Amino acid sequence: MEEEIKHTVEEEAGTTPGSEPGTLPEGAGVGPEAAKTGGTRPSSGSSFISALEKSMESLSKALGTALEDRANVVMVRINDEALRHLDMLVEAEVTKSRSESAALLISEGIRANQALFDKIGDITRQIAELREQLRQSIAINE
Repeated sequence: MEEEIKHTVEEEAGTTPGSEPGTLPEGAGVGPEAAKTGGTRPSSGSSFISALEKSMESLSKALGTALEDRANVVMVRINDEALRHLDMLVEAEVTKSRSESAALLISEGIRANQALFDKIGDITRQIAELREQLRQSIAINE
């Protein structure tokens, strides 16, 4: 998600990945207009704000989805790095608590790995069917 936000911000600001933040593309900021604006593009600030608003809207939607119907409680132990990331979300006021941060990250992790979970689901259904067949064959032989 962080890479997606960074890419969106770079795209909206007109920079290319890997270019130095705050620099203008080649050919920008030259001529009489540049002298009036101090060598900056007038729309770059609004483009950055627009990209930031889009990113925040996307994050808000993800947070809303992650926090829907949170009736289940799970106790989990995490390492210091994971805790720092949860706290970053709280400090940035993206989430209100560590619990909300964890719910958001779990939800986004599941969404990002949906193909894997679909495959796991298919295989566990097959295992359940095989177990049922085994039970039935044992019951018939008794």
